[in-house]
Amino acid sequence: MEYMMFVATDPEAEPYDPREDNIAEWVRDVDARGIHVRGDRLRPVEDATTVRMRGGELLVTDGPFTESKEWIGGYDIIDCADLDEAIEVASKHPMARFGRIELRPAWPLEL
Repeated sequence: MEYMMFVATDPEAEPYDPREDNIAEWVRDVDARGIHVRGDRLRPVEDATTVRMRGGELLVTDGPFTESKEWIGGYDIIDCADLDEAIEVASKHPMARFGRIELRPAWPLEL
């Protein structure tokens, strides 16, 4: 089952320490296990664009949808046997310590 990992900041997390940022090690591990589908960083919230349709009118605004201290800094899509394996994988990501990881199972669109 595919899971989307939202990699987010968290003001309550432990302070970021670049010496403990083992992202390269994490990527090598999930690649070697064959469960990493893809992932990347995201540009800062200042580069975000929000698109909405309301009453037939297109509304485009600069910035994120909500004002928040937390923001999504990246994503990974992983293909795991079950939620337990997805949690184990997410727990080893450095942002599980320096931020937060939200896991969501993919919900395939059936047309």
